[in-house]
Amino acid sequence: MKKIFASILLVIVAFCFFYFGQPVLNYGFVQMPVLIGFLLLIGIVLFTKLAINPANKQLVITEKPSKIFKILIVLVLAYVIILPLATSLPMFRSESYRNLIGEVKNGNDLKNHIAPISLDEIRVVDERLAMLLGEKIIGSQPSLGSQAEIGDFTIQKVNNKLYWVAPLLHTGFLKWMNNSEGTPGYVMVSATNERDVKLVQEINGKPIKIKFQPEAFFGSEIERHVYFSGYTTTGLTDFSFEIDDAGNPFWIVTTYKKEIGFGGSNATGTLIVDAQTGVITQYSTEETPLWVDRIQPIHFIEEQLSDWGEYVQGYWNWSNENKLQTTEGLTLVYGENHKSYWYTGLSSVGKEESTVGFVLVDTRTKETTYYKQSGATEYAAQRSAEGKVQEKGYHASLPIPYVVNNIPTYVMTLKDDGGLVKMFAMVSIKDYTIVGVGNTMRETLMSYKNVYNMADNGMDAKSLTSKKNLTSVITRISNDIKNGNSFYYFMVKDNPAIFVGSSQLSNELPITNIGDSIQIHFDVDMEQIIDVSDFDNLSIGKK
Repeated sequence: MKKIFASILLVIVAFCFFYFGQPVLNYGFVQMPVLIGFLLLIGIVLFTKLAINPANKQLVITEKPSKIFKILIVLVLAYVIILPLATSLPMFRSESYRNLIGEVKNGNDLKNHIAPISLDEIRVVDERLAMLLGEKIIGSQPSLGSQAEIGDFTIQKVNNKLYWVAPLLHTGFLKWMNNSEGTPGYVMVSATNERDVKLVQEINGKPIKIKFQPEAFFGSEIERHVYFSGYTTTGLTDFSFEIDDAGNPFWIVTTYKKEIGFGGSNATGTLIVDAQTGVITQYSTEETPLWVDRIQPIHFIEEQLSDWGEYVQGYWNWSNENKLQTTEGLTLVYGENHKSYWYTGLSSVGKEESTVGFVLVDTRTKETTYYKQSGATEYAAQRSAEGKVQEKGYHASLPIPYVVNNIPTYVMTLKDDGGLVKMFAMVSIKDYTIVGVGNTMRETLMSYKNVYNMADNGMDAKSLTSKKNLTSVITRISNDIKNGNSFYYFMVKDNPAIFVGSSQLSNELPITNIGDSIQIHFDVDMEQIIDVSDFDNLSIGKK
């Protein structure tokens, strides 16, 4: 009877482990052998008979379990301890770990990856602000806020516009029971315009129901649903919420395998799971639809870049010669042709305040490009921007790299203690002392360009920026005062552009009139209003 009870208990424990733990049943994954070892230990306890010795009143073993239990435990321990040590230790496989990131190409022109963009396309909403804005729109509907909460935000391009997207999730078991068909929609927050916040609850007149999600239960829980749909032997990670260009909600799951024994996780493709119906479609990395922004999980790339920089001279490198390390973690940035990249700076080990370059990793193909350019870490850039407005006590958001007039530049927001955006900042990646701040992005750009062009630090601005000279006649001119600074907007003959310069740029600007001949220099960029870097009134002194 005791053996029957023990067998039933083992079956129940094994079922619970499979159902709730979802171990990967494949070589290189230790969850399954750990389960077997745990069950064997329980079996030894359950199948061991004890009795009290009448002579000395002590417990003695009257029946031992079969030796097969001990043999199996030894085999399991060998699998989870000895085999990983022999096949996966970096001291034996350092070269394999370093090469897991693939070929690292040297980059020459950052514009090949991060194209220059206009001001209205610069990301000004980070994940924290997106959450605040999303909670605000949910809170405006009390009946909805009591039933659902906002999940994790994922940034992605939707119809070539950048959005933070997050599903509505159940708030508990009872809410799931009352609404097991799914939560009513998702939230979209524009990453470039904090006023663009949407609660999407239907598509083409049909209600959205997010049935499969992490806060559901039993078969509707997304990870369990995928696991028991034929993927018990596949490594699954990075369950992220994305929508296609039509607005249909999906979960994007990265499939992976172990490349170096029990280590070296490497992405192999994706599973696209319909969040409403649960239908799963498997793709290789190359075949994954273009609207899916990310295939390579951030934690995989972080580990692989870390190994690439750590084992540059092999494992036994006590002097840290040529070792590199990532700086503030990885940031998702967007480039041309819908491509997105994981970005991070690289610094020499022991020199955390400055970088020797930065890396861009394609989030789909894992193609890696290393730009050898010394500069500031993300942390140093944040402190520099905060120092510019230290009297206000603002906090800088995570810097996003952009190309501003061919200049690699960190762009960030400056927020108050409540997380609301108050100002903007631009900091040169090469020299974090070159900082521009402003209440608007245009004002920030103007300030940044002025500081950069006037910087006397050996930086050759003309070699970086594309300059243009123009000699013409003023047809319209007007001034505007912002934060105590006078800005002069003017137009010239036979040119539709609007030019702008501050009184700090030239003492001649305040006394310039319509009809005056001028010569100006300016950066060639994509803006409708062009900032002037040099101004010369040719008519002054000639009348």
